[in-house]
Amino acid sequence: MKLDMAPGCTLVLVLMLTTVALSRTGAVPVPSAPRALPPARGCHMAQFKSLSPQELQAFKTARDAFEDSFLPKDWDCSTHLFPRTRDLKHLQVWERPVALEAELALTLTVLEAMANSSLGHSLEQPLRTLQNIHSKLQACVPAQPTASSRPRGRLHHWLHRLQEARKESQDCLEASVMFNLLRLLTRDLKCVASGDQCV
Repeated sequence: MKLDMAPGCTLVLVLMLTTVALSRTGAVPVPSAPRALPPARGCHMAQFKSLSPQELQAFKTARDAFEDSFLPKDWDCSTHLFPRTRDLKHLQVWERPVALEAELALTLTVLEAMANSSLGHSLEQPLRTLQNIHSKLQACVPAQPTASSRPRGRLHHWLHRLQEARKESQDCLEASVMFNLLRLLTRDLKCVASGDQCV
């Protein structure tokens, strides 16, 4: 019995038979299932858009306690570590967590060194809060910077300034960090937590 097949159907049948034959001989590799990409680390900072009144009060208490014992002559810095013109809004969105992480790292280093001073008790809660923020922020900072994510321009300048700040006297660092605390929490942290809505 002879079957009449349209030219298009004949071509499809020939192609199918050819593919089967080649697959059996190994000429055509059978595609394997695509590998699942490793899950991205979660960057969840929205919870820090605003701290609780109790947390903010703990920082104010620590700052006020420091201010009571502060002598202006102790603030002898060769440079202004946190200039008022510095604003994370001027950075690209991906650069902001990098800048904040460097600012937080310096702040934690200074405050932890002050923990054994007379201010130790008033610094306990602020330190716990900052350590929690810093741990969450790690997920937002590239572990291995690529060529496109290496610090440059304004970000590079800010990171260099914070690195050089470690050469300042302890008195200078303590005063600079303590008087920058509320700005760090209410402006810089809030900007990073707001993502691309910080404009």
